[in-house]
Amino acid sequence: MNHLHKILSVCLLALAVVSCQKANQTRITQNFNDSWHFTLADSAMDASTIGYDHTSWRKLYVPHDWSIEGEFSREHPATEGGGALPGGIGWYRKVFKLDEATKGKKVYLRFDGIYMNSEVWINGHYLGKRPFGYISFEYDLTPHLNYGEEPNTVAVKVDNSKQPNSRWYSGSGIYRNTWLVITNPIHVSQWGTYVKVPEITKERALVKVQTTVLNTTGEPAKASVHTSIKDKDNKIVAEASSPLELSESEAVLDQEIIISTPELWSLNDPNLYTILTEISLNGEKVDTYTTPLGIRSFSFDQHKGFALNGEQVKIKGVCLHHDLGCLGTAVNTRAIERQLEIMKEMGVNAIRTSHNPPTPELLDLCDQMGLLVMDETFDMWSMKKSEYDYSVYWDEWHVRDLTDHIKRDRNHPSVFVWSIGNEITDQWHPVGDSLARELTQIVRSLDDRPITSAMNPPNKGNTIALSGTLDLIGYNYAHDKYESHNNEYPSTPFIATETTSALATRGYYDQKSDTTKRWPIQWDKLFVEGNPGNTVSAYDQVSTPWGSTHEETWKIIKKHDFLSGMFIWTGFDYLGEPTPYAWPSRSSYFGIVDLAGFPKDSYYMYQSEWSDNDVLHVFPHWNWEGRDSVDVWAYYNHADEVELFLNGKSLGTKSKKGEDLHVMWRVAYAPGVLKAVSRKSGEPVLEKTVITADEPIAVKLSPDRSEISADGKDLSFITVEILDKDNTPVPVGANEIHFSVEGPGKIVGVDNGDPTSHLSLKGDKMQMFNGKCLVVIQADRKAGEIIVRAASDGLKSGEIVIKSL
Repeated sequence: MNHLHKILSVCLLALAVVSCQKANQTRITQNFNDSWHFTLADSAMDASTIGYDHTSWRKLYVPHDWSIEGEFSREHPATEGGGALPGGIGWYRKVFKLDEATKGKKVYLRFDGIYMNSEVWINGHYLGKRPFGYISFEYDLTPHLNYGEEPNTVAVKVDNSKQPNSRWYSGSGIYRNTWLVITNPIHVSQWGTYVKVPEITKERALVKVQTTVLNTTGEPAKASVHTSIKDKDNKIVAEASSPLELSESEAVLDQEIIISTPELWSLNDPNLYTILTEISLNGEKVDTYTTPLGIRSFSFDQHKGFALNGEQVKIKGVCLHHDLGCLGTAVNTRAIERQLEIMKEMGVNAIRTSHNPPTPELLDLCDQMGLLVMDETFDMWSMKKSEYDYSVYWDEWHVRDLTDHIKRDRNHPSVFVWSIGNEITDQWHPVGDSLARELTQIVRSLDDRPITSAMNPPNKGNTIALSGTLDLIGYNYAHDKYESHNNEYPSTPFIATETTSALATRGYYDQKSDTTKRWPIQWDKLFVEGNPGNTVSAYDQVSTPWGSTHEETWKIIKKHDFLSGMFIWTGFDYLGEPTPYAWPSRSSYFGIVDLAGFPKDSYYMYQSEWSDNDVLHVFPHWNWEGRDSVDVWAYYNHADEVELFLNGKSLGTKSKKGEDLHVMWRVAYAPGVLKAVSRKSGEPVLEKTVITADEPIAVKLSPDRSEISADGKDLSFITVEILDKDNTPVPVGANEIHFSVEGPGKIVGVDNGDPTSHLSLKGDKMQMFNGKCLVVIQADRKAGEIIVRAASDGLKSGEIVIKSL
């Protein structure tokens, strides 16, 4: 367990009574996720009053996504583009008490994100509304609070009833973390520090810290601000103190601090410092505030591409939506970490937050794990893409939302590019020019990192591209235009903000039979073109008309230094947007990894190109009774050649030639053992076998972690396979698996990666899809052994033990 999990384990032990009795607690930031009550409601319901009786409502912890608990249906107004799941209106209420010692303090309630149109009340007093479902915000509760034995009631209305309002699955509810923040009247304001490191050498780093201090006393005051910088071992390496004259509102202080022999933040060694800001009055400490610091430099060059800390680096990125598969959009740190671990193992070094501000936990993890982030704000501006999308609120809210986004995220060392929009409809209208200028001006007033917009494509008719205000020209697709970029835009560097859109279903290779289930007739020709006869081919090489195959775009990007890098659409499949398919599909086909977290074959092509791991991946599976021939592919690296054997007989040696990224054999099918051996200078590097499986006889469970924290949040992701008599996984299994749990844990999700499955992702059963499915177990807040069982008719049941510590 990393240190972030340990911190969260402590933070998540939220109390019903908030106490401020300890004199040294100048600032309390307490997780506020426990003990909410929730109900789905009709539009006429009003549960905002303090005396409303919510005792019959469901009690739960947030983060919570109510949509994922519903049934898949083509009748839901979100349509399959929105995941074919329900929206509606939800109410949340929570009762809590504040210790008498809290009197005289400032109390804020912070929401990391509510989807969407949230309205909040405290003790019947209306606090405000935030329509944007992805933005973080807080309210000052202080004027309306009770103390001691008299309780306080928070009410939150969430309105996600007007649909469609998104082009993908949004989720519904208080789906990100909530926090109660208690400070003294004089304190660092929300997102009140801004850190820059404009000078970095081996000997020193100049750290500029700007601190905004809020004075709510109503009287001027003289304060002292002490800023210390601690290294990863919590040792102070530099510090500075400055006086600060406070008016009756707020004041801004600029400090410069030198760190000697700084440890740099990099992709392979993401060293992090912590900045501790302490505010004192008359020698007494009144506030403490922490800010992450990563010391790194980077640049984009018209001819050399991207450099990090002076070294040229190709950006090998993926786009990620915010849902977590069967968990929906309800934020879970371990689930996000798992996604990032899978991406890092592939060789990914950058994430694009498509197409909205991410949850703060994702940025924390990227800081710690050494991943760059293109941090994106909007999917639309003033012109709509969906009937009830953000364009409805654009005029009133875009300045506030963009400002809050930049302020919240600008201290994360992982963030290296701001994206102000994705495929904005305004790019084809004159208004795109003025809006691009307005948005970039807002960003530059708050931060100096480069700004782009993901354009499709940035041709001569694109008013955002022609505005001349972007620092990077962002290409969505249009890979045939990349090599001419410097001719078209000789003074603005290149970034491929979105690429590929290749279509694949994990483990599905049949180009003819049953194609109408997952591939509408008009798309069949793409799947079978160039593969006549009774063969299996075109693996992961089906693309949309606007995109490319996985190999095609990467071949171009890797060839030229000035092409700084790419963000593939997408790293993971995601709920909603099954484009170009329709119902019964309800989730995407674009992912390199499926919705359950199982890699598709293209994963290993990228791993062979992007990572330092030794790779040899041979596919497809070897259960093809009735087939005449099968195309066998291999992705490999760190070797000169691959030799393929079938049942001990060599089928020849193949080597990649020129720009090849794989080798292939057309093999007359016979059941048995397919073996591949990669060699370097004649010596074996890796050996892989693919074996024909017999009939299934048993269920196998394989957890990603056998020990998890007893914190009420931690997860174990358990892969489910079915085995034959020789313990060979059966790759074509479709058995229905039933799960049960005994001990201090519960099932929080099931999945199989099938974009057309309509089984509940929150149930206790799941059908195997191409030999696999997934069950996700969450720990309670009690230590012990969690026994997980999986049963299926006619098969020996599987059982494992997860220790909750």
